[in-house]
Amino acid sequence: MPTIITTITTGTAPIATETYLKDPRAIVTRSWELIQAETDVSGLARDLAAVALRLVHATGMPEVVADLRASPGAATAGRGALSSGAPILCDSEMTAAGITRSRLPAGNDVVVTLNDPRAADLGKKGGITRSAAAVELWGERLAGAVVAIGNAPTALFRLLELIEAGAPRPALVLGFAVGFVGAAESKAALAASGLPFITLLGRRGGSALAAAAVNALASDAP
Repeated sequence: MPTIITTITTGTAPIATETYLKDPRAIVTRSWELIQAETDVSGLARDLAAVALRLVHATGMPEVVADLRASPGAATAGRGALSSGAPILCDSEMTAAGITRSRLPAGNDVVVTLNDPRAADLGKKGGITRSAAAVELWGERLAGAVVAIGNAPTALFRLLELIEAGAPRPALVLGFAVGFVGAAESKAALAASGLPFITLLGRRGGSALAAAAVNALASDAP
């Protein structure tokens, strides 16, 4: 199809814009064609490739795959946990909001305790962030859960502390904490913890990536 140029007249100078795809199916198809063409997943375990591609879809950056790390069989463990009805424990409302409920294989509960009033009280009493305190409220629900951390490094650090102290072990930890303080360190600690994990090393991360990882594990659909 030839390129069609349209012109938008502004208060200063006209701006030329190319015709863009409007059909939703065509957009999805073309997106995944480009992602698969531009992303090298040859060095990843087979069960992790789908997660990697969805992370690229969420960021627009094929290069993030170079920093992706996972324990052996992590993606398989996460898929199995979700299929068995495991809850998804999120560190933020943004992470939870990005999870596509229709993709979840067993109507899985998506749990966020950040806005529970007890989290604020615990944080003040303990001198810790509300994000870290909220993790303490997960309690026994941690057993066999899928944990999705896409915001606070302190939440990931606190999770590791609790598990080291004897808290129940989750089936998988998706560590995508983001920022300049503690993000890289918390994810390095996760990778060294012995827990089943998928993470993106360094400062990059975010709620969209944590949610994208859950969505990739929940369904093979694009």
